[in-house]
Amino acid sequence: MRPLILIGGGGHCKSVIDAAESAGFIIKGILDLPDHVGEMLLNYQVIGTDDDISQYTSDHDFVVTLGFIKDASSRIRLHQKIEEVGGHLATVIASTAHISKYAHIGEGTVVLHQSSINANAEIGKGCIINTFANIEHDAVVDDYCHISTGVMVNGGCKVGKATFLGSQSVVVNGISIVPDCIIAAGSMIRKDILQKGVYSGNPVLLRTKL
Repeated sequence: MRPLILIGGGGHCKSVIDAAESAGFIIKGILDLPDHVGEMLLNYQVIGTDDDISQYTSDHDFVVTLGFIKDASSRIRLHQKIEEVGGHLATVIASTAHISKYAHIGEGTVVLHQSSINANAEIGKGCIINTFANIEHDAVVDDYCHISTGVMVNGGCKVGKATFLGSQSVVVNGISIVPDCIIAAGSMIRKDILQKGVYSGNPVLLRTKL
């Protein structure tokens, strides 16, 4: 494993640091906003901004540690910026996560502590699979999704690109969700979601169209 450069120095970065350390990665430093250069986050220094990505492509891998803020657009932009300059995205899996040998996980995805990804599940690139999340057999989670703490994505579900599932939400077996949805914490998704928007409740209801 090559040393890591983390991009984004907020709270999510702290969780990724802990997961990466547990998996045996060496972390070189963090790239963040100009005002934060020189600061320390946990044991690591902010050594530059995302304009410095190209300086590290030859001998480091990258993880986008910016959280899902309102939508996935900032995370997607950073992934594209890394790829455009020839950088490689690392996949970080915490030591306490359970990953079936029959599951597939895309590059740049982070799987945090105590989460579980079961047989024949497919996780796209650039996803966040947060603490205690459960992705069951045959589920598909597309690129750049954030599956929050304690979420249950049951067997055969399909979660569309750049969707956010809030903490403790449950997606019932075989359900499909279109891309670019926001599902509030504690929601129960019993029927397919066919229109992008903000949803909440048990059963889940559309609150705002996007």
